[in-house]
Amino acid sequence: MTTTARPTTRPDTQAGDLELLGIERRFGTSIALNGVDLRVPAGSLTVIVGPSGCGKSTLLRILAGLDGPTTGRLLASGADVTDAPVGRRDIAMVFQDYALFPHMSVERNISFGMRLARRHDRTDGPTRGEITERTQEVAARFGIDDLLDRRPADLSGGQRQRVALARAVVRRPQVLLLDEPLSALDVALRADARAELLRLHRDLGTTLVLVTHDQHEALSLATHLVVMDRGRVVQSGPPQDVYRRPATVFVAGFVGSPRMNLWTDGDETVGWRPSDARWGPCPTGSGLDIAGTVDVCEFTGAGQELHSVGDAGPFVLLQGEGEAWLRPGDGVHAHVPASAVHRFGPDGTRTDG
Repeated sequence: MTTTARPTTRPDTQAGDLELLGIERRFGTSIALNGVDLRVPAGSLTVIVGPSGCGKSTLLRILAGLDGPTTGRLLASGADVTDAPVGRRDIAMVFQDYALFPHMSVERNISFGMRLARRHDRTDGPTRGEITERTQEVAARFGIDDLLDRRPADLSGGQRQRVALARAVVRRPQVLLLDEPLSALDVALRADARAELLRLHRDLGTTLVLVTHDQHEALSLATHLVVMDRGRVVQSGPPQDVYRRPATVFVAGFVGSPRMNLWTDGDETVGWRPSDARWGPCPTGSGLDIAGTVDVCEFTGAGQELHSVGDAGPFVLLQGEGEAWLRPGDGVHAHVPASAVHRFGPDGTRTDG
């Protein structure tokens, strides 16, 4: 019996490209990843989003080499790295808990990987001067150059997050993996950190793969959005396409805040986003005429979310600050143009193209 050896490279890829081919990961009888096929474009800021337990972090650990697939292949920059050790993947990872060395200073934490490379390879590894220069350069970039002598216990959560990012970036990897790196930050720091991540991606041109459960974070950061559910990739592509043309009822209800309104109409599910509704007495024209009674009002600063009830089911509308605000018990009327209505079949998949 003869077997055909699997190819170890693909010629049609760029540095920083990642491709998962039929990746499955089992833990006993539990399936964490179920036949994942996914291509992460080189130079993209790819965000993976999905509910807890859908396999996001498992996927990231397999990309990093911290875990291996039960079956399937992983290509990085066109080369098969399915069985390659962590140190040979040119991939760096920032963990959710930052994983800093508590007994080392900020400077030693940032430079640790370079010092290790020098110890193992005195010929091609970085020199002491290069280590110092690159450490100071990246510390200045993240605004922590005045903290180099401190230890992690003396830092705030935001400062530790920046140290972890600096330690990963200083290696200049082709791919940088981020496992919910902003989850421990407060609201103000998260906004600043999102902007810094966008600048980092713009300046470095590195492929970034970020896992998050935050809807706003996913849509605002991604150039390529991946939605997972129960160990599978259910849709991927530009975030605008995923938001505007969800492939399934699950994606429609998961991506976006407030979530898409979904009504059952026989064997069909009809959906529409609150932002697509037009106010006033229902105009003529194709689409959906919405009528109901306001139940709960949520003040958002720039307006209100109106949680309402109609004959077809509950729904949410958005009301701007310049309009006469409705109150619980008020009647509400709106219209959704046909072009903004989403339709899904009995199996939950999109039927209107």
